[in-house]
Amino acid sequence: MSGLKTRPVGATATLGKTGYPHLVSDTGGTLDIATGASQPGFNPIDLLHAALAACLTMSARIAVRELGLADSLSEVVARVTGDKATDGPSRIARFHVVMRFRGNLTPQQQLLVVNRAEEICTVSNSLASKPVIEIGEF
Repeated sequence: MSGLKTRPVGATATLGKTGYPHLVSDTGGTLDIATGASQPGFNPIDLLHAALAACLTMSARIAVRELGLADSLSEVVARVTGDKATDGPSRIARFHVVMRFRGNLTPQQQLLVVNRAEEICTVSNSLASKPVIEIGEF
């Protein structure tokens, strides 16, 4: 596809004998991970929730444009939480997503946007498909 913009993807986590993981994205973004229960910041599970929330809001904005409703949306908010599985292996068994729209979208239009956003969102599609994880030396 001519003119398609590509973005480097990936991240590297570094962890010493003590301290917390430090992340660097392939685009140069950095983030220090929080691991204490009351420590402010993002832990790995927060990042998973955040990735889904961010992807759904961006996908909703794309969806309103596709549907010709861009003038009816002033803001979209996605709140994502999850339930950790009670049986093994350790994982999130269910994600809960609440999306709120500010603007003039009707409830029917909001439903169309939500459904289309879920179809567009790379993160929701990836989580739903149980992607293969290959771990090797680098």
